Amino acid sequence: MGVFYKKRSCTVFGYVIASPGELSEEEKQRYRSCYCGLCRRLKADFSSVSRISLNYDMTFLLLLLNSLYEPAEQAGRTRCVVHCVKAHDDWYSPATDYCAAMNVALSYYKALDDWQDEHSVLKLAFSRALRPGAAALAESYPRQAAAIADSLRALSELESGGTPDPDGAANCFGRLMGELFVWRDDRWAPALRAMGQALGRYVYLLDAVCDLSSDLAHGRYNPLSAMAEAGRTPADFQDDLSVLIGECTAEFEKLPVVQDAGLLRNILYSGVWTQYARALAREKEEKESHL
Repeated sequence: MGVFYKKRSCTVFGYVIASPGELSEEEKQRYRSCYCGLCRRLKADFSSVSRISLNYDMTFLLLLLNSLYEPAEQAGRTRCVVHCVKAHDDWYSPATDYCAAMNVALSYYKALDDWQDEHSVLKLAFSRALRPGAAALAESYPRQAAAIADSLRALSELESGGTPDPDGAANCFGRLMGELFVWRDDRWAPALRAMGQALGRYVYLLDAVCDLSSDLAHGRYNPLSAMAEAGRTPADFQDDLSVLIGECTAEFEKLPVVQDAGLLRNILYSGVWTQYARALAREKEEKESHL
């Protein structure tokens, strides 16, 4: 077995997305305005810099929590750097503020992790820009902040050790996501935590599957390296991924979600497979190019 270097922690985002081709125009607009509202709250609650790391994973969490708890929404219409010519709709609620806070916390620890791995001055500067907000969040959300720090520390130790342990690594990221999904300690907390844990395990394994060929080629750590050396390819992990996302959707279906239910199901049953489909397509292209 070759030598594997530490794979950067907390980079497994960008997988929990919608499948636009299966959405109605109304759902697409709702999705965009949710994302824009989250972006706007990041700027208002923290800083313009924090918006750099905005991702659709937190947009999904926002839609989920907003649908479950149904807090009052405030609609808006604004312009920004991306949409500077034409004003666009957005909306936000107390759930938006929570998800903005979690986005900043994740971004801060990710920047620190990247700095430790790459010694990039830009990553260090970004972490320092987010530090005040992250420090305040540690006081406001101590459970979530501790879960992020502890889980990423454990994950880093596994990865830096180079041991191919997909279950251990996926469980670390699952614990992190499980705590982020729990906004309030109430009757919905158990299902939300279980849902987040399953989704976190799915996303971590999916990230490893999608990066498998590239990691092996460049000598980087990947928890699936031993399985790949035994002959398994990305296509062979579909059943494993199906079990994990099945656990997630089973918990989701326990929740009395009505608003945005169709959009949420689009993401969980279709959108989360988008990157996997692309990975399989790349693998097929690579095989055909060597024929």
